[in-house]
Amino acid sequence: MAPLYQQHPIYVTNSLSGKKEELLPLKEGYLGMYVCGPTVYSNVHLGNCRTFLSFDMIFRYFRHLGYKVRYVRNITDAGHLENDADEGEDKIAKKAKLEQLEPMEVVQRYTVDFHQTLERLNFLPPSIEPTATGHIIEQIELIKEIIDAGYAYVQNGSVYFDVIKFNEDREYGKLSGRKLEDMIANTRELTAQSEKKAPQDFALWKKAEPQHIMRWPSPWGDGFPGWHLECTAMSTKYLGKQFDIHGGGMDLKFPHHECEIAQAEACNGETPVRYWLHANMLTLNGKKMSKSTGNNIYPNEIFNGSSPLLTRAYSPSVVRFFMLQAHYTSILDISESALQASEKGYLRLMDGLKRLETLDAGKNSDFDLKAWAANCYKAMGDDFNTPILIAHLFDGVKFVNQAQEGKMSLNASDLEEFKRLFKAFIFDVLGLLAPQQQSGNNKALDGAIQLLIDLRTQARGDRDFATSDRIRDELANLGVQLKDGKEGTTYSVE
Repeated sequence: MAPLYQQHPIYVTNSLSGKKEELLPLKEGYLGMYVCGPTVYSNVHLGNCRTFLSFDMIFRYFRHLGYKVRYVRNITDAGHLENDADEGEDKIAKKAKLEQLEPMEVVQRYTVDFHQTLERLNFLPPSIEPTATGHIIEQIELIKEIIDAGYAYVQNGSVYFDVIKFNEDREYGKLSGRKLEDMIANTRELTAQSEKKAPQDFALWKKAEPQHIMRWPSPWGDGFPGWHLECTAMSTKYLGKQFDIHGGGMDLKFPHHECEIAQAEACNGETPVRYWLHANMLTLNGKKMSKSTGNNIYPNEIFNGSSPLLTRAYSPSVVRFFMLQAHYTSILDISESALQASEKGYLRLMDGLKRLETLDAGKNSDFDLKAWAANCYKAMGDDFNTPILIAHLFDGVKFVNQAQEGKMSLNASDLEEFKRLFKAFIFDVLGLLAPQQQSGNNKALDGAIQLLIDLRTQARGDRDFATSDRIRDELANLGVQLKDGKEGTTYSVE
């Protein structure tokens, strides 16, 4: 039998072409994917998590199809200056000064926070997680190659990429759709203090001023690498001069990813990435997330209920389910009402799964399993359309409810296959966890409420309505509202 990846093609929206294209790996059965990781100078916020979650889901689906995937997601622990520019302080060094710490203490603290947060959201670890500071030698060698190719110049101990020179031979701006002529026309002239030949030029290596903490020796003097250079060095080292997929947030398309392309093409003469995938932003109450305005939320604030923007806690799987209900390329707005709706949907899905486990096989199959499975794979093959997949999973829940009522059935072999696929899409592809698998403050609460729901269901089955009503009323007094529906009982916590 052919591998799943041969049976189920995938079409992706390639930011480079602006079109939906069939994903055809460089080597059959293998995929190389690089995703820009966090700059570890603060706690990871929910908007960052959405981007990483999108690529965790994509990674999971590739693995489900049987691909051997090398997934590289870096840690930026140096070189990322304020406002993504070539001037100002290093974000990590600035935080170290504020907190009177060594820069690597800052890096360690927020790298640990990043890993712990992603673990709670049930992320798979990447195949390789390189750090920028661990690849200084590779970055220096890359700069030498760019200088030798004639696309960079040295100025007072710093090295800059010559964008105008590069654009004579290649095309700078092709990923973001920008024309260099327009960029030049809309850019102010350089100040007298600037070392660059043109405003569009970007730093490959920056000279470290005496007060700069993070510094390394180089042929051009003590300094530190440019932010854009780091990803080019790490992606090409582990995935080759050309690889299949590069992902990241929409905000990185320009200038970060544009500069990555230019650096790689300057060295190798060919475009480094076949398919560029970009995840869209997460907004909060209809506005862009911003730490400075206070319109911001951290994952742990949702998990433990400490956010002033929410009335209670929500479990990591509810948050994950919420984000998967929107396509990864669309803007998604988070609010309390949206989380409450996602919680109901998640619990409905989990209840359907629980009922499925107790379902008995019938003699005949009334449910078109092949069509249902084909629709699920078609949804994921259409640029990883998780909202459509989730809709098909709820179709599966409807079948389970009808089967329990004796209106539909599956024979033994079809029922086992349905169970296998249903669980594979929920757990392996979407990466959800059952309530009892989750860690944190919500685990005990979810378990206790579910136990009471089960006892109430049993009481109703025994026609002990006094006990059933008492459980409902006592929970209501505690702020837990039960809602009975044909798919089972769900709850919300006031």
